[in-house]
Amino acid sequence: MSKWAGMAALIGAVAVMTLGCAQGPAATAAMIEDKTYTVTPASVMVKAGIITGEVTELRVMERVEQGSNRVVSPAKLTGTLRLKNTSANQAVRLVAGKILYIGANGRPIELEDSRTEPVVKFSTYGSERLDPGQEGTQSLDVEFPAEALKAKTLKEIRLALAYIPSPYREESINFIVSIGAGK
Repeated sequence: MSKWAGMAALIGAVAVMTLGCAQGPAATAAMIEDKTYTVTPASVMVKAGIITGEVTELRVMERVEQGSNRVVSPAKLTGTLRLKNTSANQAVRLVAGKILYIGANGRPIELEDSRTEPVVKFSTYGSERLDPGQEGTQSLDVEFPAEALKAKTLKEIRLALAYIPSPYREESINFIVSIGAGK
């Protein structure tokens, strides 16, 4: 019996080594790279009513697979939006900003169906309220249409700001008092 057990163990070991441990061809991991497109100019001054500011560090970036140029992450527009309330007597509450990409023909360039509308939300870190003279900073990180990456397709970027102005007043109140004798 031990002879058969030894022979079975030997056959099992040989089978495991030849069949079970055999490795198929190693799959090569696709290299992913960030493809950055420059936006010219990279910074611009902006003005909307009583709000002025600057959009800086503009660039478009997408992630692609090296070799095949297959898009892994669709293009996004990034940058920094600095806004200042120039009013002397109104505070503003920034509600949202909507970005439109305008083509050379003067019409908006639409995003692909599966992508979300490029909206800037001002609801983080208290940057949604600007008192007179106050400044705020907001990061931009919004979807960018693939069609606009083609040369001479994009003419301008439009930022539509929605904000609520409200009267801002500082007043003093004086009232007459007297202090009685201590007891």
